[in-house]
Parts: sequence; structure tokens; C-alpha cells
Amino acid sequence: MSTLGKVALGMMGRLRPKPTVGDATHAITLPVPLRIGGMSLFEALANRRSERAFARDALPPEVLSQLLWCACGRNRDDGGRTAPSALNAQEIDVYAALPDGAYRYDADAHRLEPVAPADVRRVTGYQDFVDDAPLDLVYVADHARMRMVPAAQRETYAAIAAGAIAQNVYLVAAATGLATVLRAWIDRDAIADALGLTHDQHVIVSQTVGLRPHA
Repeated sequence: MSTLGKVALGMMGRLRPKPTVGDATHAITLPVPLRIGGMSLFEALANRRSERAFARDALPPEVLSQLLWCACGRNRDDGGRTAPSALNAQEIDVYAALPDGAYRYDADAHRLEPVAPADVRRVTGYQDFVDDAPLDLVYVADHARMRMVPAAQRETYAAIAAGAIAQNVYLVAAATGLATVLRAWIDRDAIADALGLTHDQHVIVSQTVGLRPHA
């Protein structure tokens, strides 16, 4: 769908997901991610960039696994994550919009839990490329987990935490040859409806990830 068409539907409150191309009723157990090797941090920073062209090919399971673990996976026995969270609130949930449905990343179990049997990529952003890119990540803050944070500061804390996760995705994309772009021009209400979010949950940003187009 064109960007203009999506904007028009969004203004009318009619931006809706597409039917899935598979079955999103079961959890997806991800392969064990690598914790050593790969490109150096300095090289990844040198290669970090936003890209807006993506191949339609699905990400291989091992690539998806590595990406999600680097984003905010569990990296120590006490439950700590690869991305920081003030007061260890862990208020950010990462949702993965795939062609066969939408999932929530469970960092402790390192798997994707199904949340919506629909292809919600169409509603994760107004840009036309999000419809066909293989993966859209949606960062959602759960304010119910932030009771220790003053109410006036919760949005700021959550935005910082989401930004740290997004940068992790940028760095692993740079290190593994993926393309990615962070997007704030989104219909948050449409995304919340598509994912079945509660009033305590707030959509912050989306991030598209995929293989670079074939030469």
C-alpha cells in the first residue's frame, strides 16, 4: 500500500492489518545466540547507518535469534539484559511483526510468544516499505512496571530504554550486513489495536529490519 493511502486510512482510523501468510498460534523457540566473535564494536559503529530498502526474504532463524538477543536479550544469570533499564523495571517489550503474525519477545525464555494472528506490518508505519520488509520491531513501554518511577518521568525513562534497544539493533545490523531504520512516524493507536495492548502500554517507536536488496 502506498504511503499516501496509509496516511489517508490512518486519518480515518481505518488502518488495519493484512491476513497472515502462515500460522501465528504457536510460540517460536529461537536458536541459541552467539555471545563471542563477530565484528568489533568500532567497526560496527563505523558501519552503522539507516537504510530504507529491504529484500522480501525472510530472516533465517539464527539471524532473528541473534538480532533479538542483541536487542534486549538476557545476558547474565541475574536476569539482566543487553540493554539498560532504570531501576531494572524492564518496561520495554519488543514486539516482532512477521508475515505470519505478531509476537512478543520473551527474553528469559528466548522465544517469540504469539499475540496477534494477523500481518500487522502494514500498520507499523506509514512508509510503504514496511509492508513487505520481513520484520518490523515495535517497542512498547508498559507503565505498570514503572511504579517506582515518578509519573512525570516515565515517558522519558521509557524512551531512553527503547533508544538503547534500537541502537543495539543498529549495531548488530551493521555487524551482520542487515539493513535497518528506526521510525517514529507511526499510527500508535492502530498499532496498539492490532497488538491488543492495554491502556498501561504505550507504543514508542518501530524499527524495520531485513536483508539488503539483491544486487
